[in-house]
Amino acid sequence: MDNETTERPRLTAKGARTRARIVEEAASLIHERGVAGTTLEDVKVAAEVSGSQLYHYFPDKDDLVQAVIDYHADGIVSRNREALDGANGVEDWRKMVITAAKRTEAKGGCQLGSLVGQLAESDPAARALIAAGFGKWAAAISDGVSSSRAEGKLSSDIDADDLATTLLATLQGGLLLAQVQRDSRPFETALNTLLALIISS
Repeated sequence: MDNETTERPRLTAKGARTRARIVEEAASLIHERGVAGTTLEDVKVAAEVSGSQLYHYFPDKDDLVQAVIDYHADGIVSRNREALDGANGVEDWRKMVITAAKRTEAKGGCQLGSLVGQLAESDPAARALIAAGFGKWAAAISDGVSSSRAEGKLSSDIDADDLATTLLATLQGGLLLAQVQRDSRPFETALNTLLALIISS
């Protein structure tokens, strides 16, 4: 996901802020309405930019969608690393993801996962970016799991990468059930049950 920044000309501080605002507003709209339900005109109005500004940073919608994928992935990875690096590691992470699901009743689902059904089969470039985002997310969880295991807080019987994949899959499946039921309990149940099996007493 770093290739975009290396290929794009360096922006001025003002230009970087404008571009960031466009991406942030687009990310919010796409999470709320979906990719197909969000137009460049919608983004232009929400970000309070002109058409020429929008097209200067994003020549077409595909470019903007790819930036939104990076935005969501980078934000998720940052939040996960911060929680997992805390004093209580996995427990802080558990509280973070459950609190987020409760706050929104899982409306819209996972910011990254919700894009899979919309883009994975129709947009190979977007699918690759989403996959890379999930890879970074799993790596962040794996790092946190490894630290907790080293401190004796988690069972040492399971490979850290395998456990990270299992936690991520449980999180995604739980969020899907919570989204359709408009209730965070399926998500909490799935996550708490898995963690109860792996947390050392």
